[in-house]
Amino acid sequence: MKTIATLLAAAALALAVGDAAAKGCLKGAVVGGVAGHYAARHGLLGAAAGCLYGRHRAREQELQQQRQQHSPQPQGTSTDIGQTGM
Repeated sequence: MKTIATLLAAAALALAVGDAAAKGCLKGAVVGGVAGHYAARHGLLGAAAGCLYGRHRAREQELQQQRQQHSPQPQGTSTDIGQTGM
């Protein structure tokens, strides 16, 4: 029951902070809280660590998507190898 309360508290905190900071936090907090509870009976510590890791991964993915959108596409390349265009 304590784990459920911890997870609900982490979810409420993530939602209160806002969408920008909560991206990835909720999912990480749930996974970290459950893992921390079963591994060493430290669900709150696991939820906090999971939240931080989830936010880190979400930020990395967001930056990678931005890089892909802003990178120039090479000119003159063809995806249809073997066709002569006749």
